[in-house]
Amino acid sequence: MCGIAGFLDLKRVSRDPEADLRRMTDPLVHRGPDDQGCWSDPASGIALGHRRLSILDLSPSGHQPMLSASGRYVIVFNGEIYNFGELRKELDAKPGTPSFGWRGHSDTEVMLAAFEAWGVEQAVRSFIGMFAFALWDRKERRLHLVRDRIGEKPFYYGWAGDTFLFGSELKALRAHPSWRGEINRDALTLFLRHNYIPAPHSIYRGIHKLVPGTILTIPIERISSGDFPEPEPYWSLKQVACRGMENPFAGTEEEAVEQLDSLLRDAVRHQMVADVPLGAFLSGGVDSSTIVALMQAQSGRPIRTFTMGFHESSHNEAEYAGAVARHLRTDHTELYVTPQDALDVIPRLPTLYDEPFSDSSQIPTFLVSQLTRRHVTVSLSGDAGDELFGGYNRYFLGRSLWRMTGWMPRGLKSALAWGFTSLSPKRWDSFAAVLPRRGRLRNMGDKIHKFSEILRAGTPEAMYQGLVSHWKEPDSIVRGGQEPATLLASPTAWPELPDFTRLMMYLDTLTYLPDDILVKVDRAAMGVSLETRVPFLDHRVVEFAWQLPISFNVRGTSGKRLLRQVLYRYVPEKLIDRPKTGFGVPLDSWLRGPLREWAEMLLDEQRIRDEGYFEPTPIRRKWLEHLSGERNWQYYLWDVLMFQAWLEEERLTRGKD
Repeated sequence: MCGIAGFLDLKRVSRDPEADLRRMTDPLVHRGPDDQGCWSDPASGIALGHRRLSILDLSPSGHQPMLSASGRYVIVFNGEIYNFGELRKELDAKPGTPSFGWRGHSDTEVMLAAFEAWGVEQAVRSFIGMFAFALWDRKERRLHLVRDRIGEKPFYYGWAGDTFLFGSELKALRAHPSWRGEINRDALTLFLRHNYIPAPHSIYRGIHKLVPGTILTIPIERISSGDFPEPEPYWSLKQVACRGMENPFAGTEEEAVEQLDSLLRDAVRHQMVADVPLGAFLSGGVDSSTIVALMQAQSGRPIRTFTMGFHESSHNEAEYAGAVARHLRTDHTELYVTPQDALDVIPRLPTLYDEPFSDSSQIPTFLVSQLTRRHVTVSLSGDAGDELFGGYNRYFLGRSLWRMTGWMPRGLKSALAWGFTSLSPKRWDSFAAVLPRRGRLRNMGDKIHKFSEILRAGTPEAMYQGLVSHWKEPDSIVRGGQEPATLLASPTAWPELPDFTRLMMYLDTLTYLPDDILVKVDRAAMGVSLETRVPFLDHRVVEFAWQLPISFNVRGTSGKRLLRQVLYRYVPEKLIDRPKTGFGVPLDSWLRGPLREWAEMLLDEQRIRDEGYFEPTPIRRKWLEHLSGERNWQYYLWDVLMFQAWLEEERLTRGKD
């Protein structure tokens, strides 16, 4: 796991390319504290830089930038190729393949040999792993930028004058002397809707995220400033989904359990290969428990597991994680989070995430990563189980809600919604207080008001959009901003899927998973130089999941049925069977308590008006309603707060420059 950066200087204006490279790679030291390297070809204007976190082949043979055996290719690579051992054997055994004269045992060296033997696209298709890399072809004078299939590893690129910049994080691009970043107000509207900025957009105008599963090839002889071709896909979830529908799994449910167990075992086995200490995050839920169980089943000694707890019982899963750890006999470590811990992390968030990002579980994710890094250098994670196997509540509740309300005329829906919202959430909560404890719904009033918003949806797709949106009309909040069309608002780009649940799973896998979940984990973990690996995102597992009948995963009011059956082979059902709890924080009460003074400063009405990005009135109204307890606007407010904190850090950084 590493940090990469580089540039293509069309006018050859850089007098010292390697000095400019070091300016770009120095801010990435957290991604690679063990080594650094630079390579440049002034005649071509290309420069490649690397920061290394040593995981495989700790010797100098793993140093990057790395040249292929023939000298044709130069690479800077961030990630891991888990099947590099098999690929190396295949390369050695292929008739007519030249001897590569292996210098070490790194996966990077195997990648370069694969490019030499098979060409870039065919080689990339053969990789099982997570990766973002820049590959310079000295013969064809082409630059290839490549990102893994689902988007585990980040990659930004764009023009700064006559210089094409690229790197693992925006802070690397900002460090180049040509940088003149302008805030993208249109992207800011997307941020308020989603709590992240979806690819290919970024917070800066003209700077893009490389879409997962694509290769961007730049032929320097045919490129001009401000221009670049469209990235070309080498893997497509849309095609995977369509193939899965055309060729569904034909066996029994028990046969599917057996095959999934085998696939996940193999994925976990490959991802346990490291030359440094390794462990796993453990929340006690289905996903992380499955990964830990499969690790322990293939380990000769107790694996290290780590969990985060909260003193607020409504958010605490540490006791469940502890029970799973005791059953599997792992070497378990836990840490309880206090509001002060959160306060201490918040000033770091703008630097960690580089652009506005407001999934509030970023706080415990950073803290559990920090805890884990004290003991190991690599940690496996259970992320992506929800998207692949139907774990989110919306996958079964959404379908039920639409069956209940989809038949209703628009007028009836509006009347019901008006009726539900005629009482304040506080009044609804007062009614809930007299119900028996077992029948009581936490934050009932807030949930009823949210349901009234969903009730107005005219189609299942509009209902899904409402379920995954924070600010419903962000154009009215961002001054001068116009919300761009995204995949979620482009039905013509969707595959033809047989049911609403599959469509939600598909859209989440292409949007929420790479742009929220994987961003959250990557930046939090790499902020403390911890490599994270996600076995569920082995593309063989992804492709198998899309062959499964939906009834194998989502049935009644529960999901992940098949994955649970795999887990129950290793962990008793009684330790796992409970309502789903997200990895959240008690943000609503923290904003009214220990975070109030900090939030009040950033949400000051005059400050927001003077800065000129937001309309202050609706924001201030939500803040006052939240403080009074009239509504729980924690997520809406956290969106604004994270932008405000990021903007403050952005100004400080520009001032230093």
